[in-house]
Amino acid sequence: MKSICVLVCILCISTTASAQSRSRTSKRSAPPTKSSLPTSVVDARSSGATRVADQIKNLTRFVYLLGGVAKGIEQVDEAARKNEASPTALQTNEQNKATVKTSLQNVRVGLDALEIYFRSTPGLEGYYLKLAGSASGAADAEAQAGAGQFDRAGRTLLGVVNRLTDVLLAMR
Repeated sequence: MKSICVLVCILCISTTASAQSRSRTSKRSAPPTKSSLPTSVVDARSSGATRVADQIKNLTRFVYLLGGVAKGIEQVDEAARKNEASPTALQTNEQNKATVKTSLQNVRVGLDALEIYFRSTPGLEGYYLKLAGSASGAADAEAQAGAGQFDRAGRTLLGVVNRLTDVLLAMR
């Protein structure tokens, strides 16, 4: 139950972080850029890279926690099939499933917002093509969780993390 609370907190933080109107700057120095690029393009790229990195961090924490939660859900489901689960355990398990599904929905919303940001920000449109489909991957994970395939949903999210990492590499 404790890991579910942590999972929800991480997702709430990631959703609010991507909804911020003011972008945070990185403490690291920006990679060398061509002097012909306008400052606004460099700033947009830096801000976009920071947002992608934040999503990667949040998603990897989420996937890590989801692994333990999914294992617990599977164990209670197995006990329920054998009629060995208490009513309290079954109720808690259903709440955990609902929490994971809601969290996955928040992940998808955050990735939708990231895609919109890249599509609508001058200087980031070129990276949007690599990013496009991330929210779709999260929607697939959401559907898999809805079908009770929590482990598969986590694996699908790993594909989303890979896509985001590719975007970040392209932006350097």
